[in-house]
Amino acid sequence: MKFLSSILAVAALAAASVTPALASQQLAQQKACLACHAVDKPMLGPSFKAVADKYRGQKGADAKLAQKIVKGGGGVWNMPMGAMPPQAQVKEAEALQLAQWVLSLK
Repeated sequence: MKFLSSILAVAALAAASVTPALASQQLAQQKACLACHAVDKPMLGPSFKAVADKYRGQKGADAKLAQKIVKGGGGVWNMPMGAMPPQAQVKEAEALQLAQWVLSLK
């Protein structure tokens, strides 16, 4: 019985560690982020993995990226589309979740 409880606890932890990443990718789809960005290749904007590489390890990077999502930003990537416009449909808490997800990509 104790062994079964241990297995169930490990399975629950594994499921919990996967859910936020999937939820964030689903949120990126819902908020139309994938119209201009892809996970692993540039489109109109940089790939999410490139963004993660650029900002990973910087203090406050998640908050900085969340603000860029909400308010827009430019001048960093030299992409054909130019500056990213503000994303009014994304709430600040959602933007932070998206930024944390992007920074988790490798």
